[in-house]
Amino acid sequence: MKNVLIVDDSRTSRRILKDILERAGYNIVGEAINGKEGVEFYAKLLPDIVTMDITMPEMDGIEALRQIKKDFPDSKVVMITAAGQKDKMMEAVKLGATEFVSKPFVEETVIEALAHCEM
Repeated sequence: MKNVLIVDDSRTSRRILKDILERAGYNIVGEAINGKEGVEFYAKLLPDIVTMDITMPEMDGIEALRQIKKDFPDSKVVMITAAGQKDKMMEAVKLGATEFVSKPFVEETVIEALAHCEM
């Protein structure tokens, strides 16, 4: 069973993601409410996969991705994007994001993105 850290400032998004992933057999080891907390939790929990929202207060997902990748080059990070974030997506690709999932969540797409991280 793969351990997943969910990083998203929206409680609703975290709950939806958690439901989808738990149904698919993933173990949610933590939930962070911003990028700063996400980076701290990653170092503490060392999850197999992270779902990282791009737009968050305090530290956005791009900066959190940058820090996690710097400290843990083999980390698997799935970026969560909203409409109109193409530039941020391109930057995330350059920084080493493994996959992308867009909001609103489609269960199949979320599961496919995480399965891709396991390859």
